Amino acid sequence: MNMDMEEEMCTTPKNQEYRIQAPLECPPAPKKKRKNENRAAAKRYKKPNNTAYFHSPDLDDFFAGSGARVLIVKHNVTRLCTTKSIVSVNGRFPGPRIVAREGDRVIVKVINQVSNNISIHWHGIRQLANGWADGPAYVTQCPIQFNKSYTYNFTIIGQRGTLFWHAHISWLRATVYGPIIILPRRNESYPFKKPHKQIPIMFGEWWNVDTEAVINQALQTGDTFKLKVKPGKTYMLRLINAALNDEMFFSIANHTLTIVDTDANYIKPFNTNAVFITPGQTTNVLLKTKPHYPNATFLMAAQPYFSGLGTFDNSTVAGILEYESPLHSSPTNKSKIKLFKPTLPNMTSTSFVANFTKNFRSLANTRFPANVPQNVDKRFLFTIGLGSNPCPKNMTCQGPNGTKFGASVNNISFVLPTTALLQSHYFGQSNGIYTTDFPATPLNPFNYTGSPQPNNTFVTNATKLVVLPFNSSVEVVLQDTSILGAENHPLHLHGHNFFVVGEGFGNFDPNNDPTNFNLKDPIERNTVGVPAGGWIAFRFFADNPGVWFMHCHFEVHTSWGLRMAWIVLDGLLPSQKLPPPPSDLPKC
Repeated sequence: MNMDMEEEMCTTPKNQEYRIQAPLECPPAPKKKRKNENRAAAKRYKKPNNTAYFHSPDLDDFFAGSGARVLIVKHNVTRLCTTKSIVSVNGRFPGPRIVAREGDRVIVKVINQVSNNISIHWHGIRQLANGWADGPAYVTQCPIQFNKSYTYNFTIIGQRGTLFWHAHISWLRATVYGPIIILPRRNESYPFKKPHKQIPIMFGEWWNVDTEAVINQALQTGDTFKLKVKPGKTYMLRLINAALNDEMFFSIANHTLTIVDTDANYIKPFNTNAVFITPGQTTNVLLKTKPHYPNATFLMAAQPYFSGLGTFDNSTVAGILEYESPLHSSPTNKSKIKLFKPTLPNMTSTSFVANFTKNFRSLANTRFPANVPQNVDKRFLFTIGLGSNPCPKNMTCQGPNGTKFGASVNNISFVLPTTALLQSHYFGQSNGIYTTDFPATPLNPFNYTGSPQPNNTFVTNATKLVVLPFNSSVEVVLQDTSILGAENHPLHLHGHNFFVVGEGFGNFDPNNDPTNFNLKDPIERNTVGVPAGGWIAFRFFADNPGVWFMHCHFEVHTSWGLRMAWIVLDGLLPSQKLPPPPSDLPKC
């Protein structure tokens, strides 16, 4: 996990007030500690090792209206005393910011100069009747091959806030990502007082064999950053979790954070001492600094939340919030300045996560209404969780009884085709590519979060889709399962926002739970965390024709098959129909 911080060029000068300290000589790495590990198959499952670090990159910015030309290249990057060759955009890690206003048109030409196939997803952008620009490889496009290019062309409609872009093929989004800052239309204001400055903060990952060595030495080697602030000011931190597999807690010592926006949707503000954010989510928080110079520094810290079994990354990363000294003040002995550390929730605190998420409510006012479907045309109950596949010959697998781990939705482990689903749908060439018989409910119901669990953990591997009539109202219940262990799952829906109308622990009760649904001011999102051993319910209007991916934003689970896709049919009006593909759409 890492945290990338940068100032927004549209509000502040390029010479940033916080900067990387001069690197020190890297100390020798300490010996790696052994982790206790249960040998049971469910507990052998673990997420890949990753490491936390802070830095303050000097990034290029792309402003909407000017167009942008980006190169996918490989270059060497040094972080935490480790140099690696990584895939990047324009030789930058993280990649450049896109700064736009609501209503702007964004044009980005991507030129692939690496051997890896590439595609870029504009995470959270609605892409209304414009699925050709959404980006997931083999869903809305074939990937961009070596020495080829593709131009993403889209308009930001009805959205303002913080989103991000990232690679959407294989695991390349580990290093290929960057922020999208959407400002309100000109002459339109925020529904809160305009902040003094706005600072994007990205959580990501830096991969290294010896994670303990890297994290233990991070502060000593100059990779720590300082965010300098002035007393009596309000700063907006634009938090983006671009990590592959880490859900995060974030806190600043002795400071209260006010949450005002999530997934580019304004919310009813509420105060908190710590923020929880899953991969794929964005959260804007207001930081109000102390009225007077405190003669102290304050740590900003982040650490993973873990709800599953097995070993996991338990590192905590810290940066420094530092107040600018008053003018004409005498120099202070730094050794005498107090350093305050934040108190983060316990790494396994599911109760904090549940209580935190219940605070989110849409503004639901005249200016920013919550258009929640009050009636439902299509209902779905989807179980999500882990499972297994037969182990391929001549391989050693770590799943139960020597099987290979898998993941599924309604026990369907989604197989990506070798051509793009959207093209197949548009040209009516689905035969041999996909079927439209994805089950609306589990084919074999069981006690999803209790005992006994099914003895057969095998999943069905297939490319099955759901078809929705245009503008139909849809209700989806996502039910976690305890097969091979319950775990929190951040689910992301492409091409749509949805309203989270209910959530709970245990098995969803279709007779009683809907009576408690919030149909007045539920939170509007594009990514939601399904609680470990629980369920969430969301509603949306299928108002966007095309093929839209829905998947777990843990990359390890997505690669195992915890994903599916929706086909939304054309509407009657020209604006409700999917247009023909652009001429430079990549070929498979």
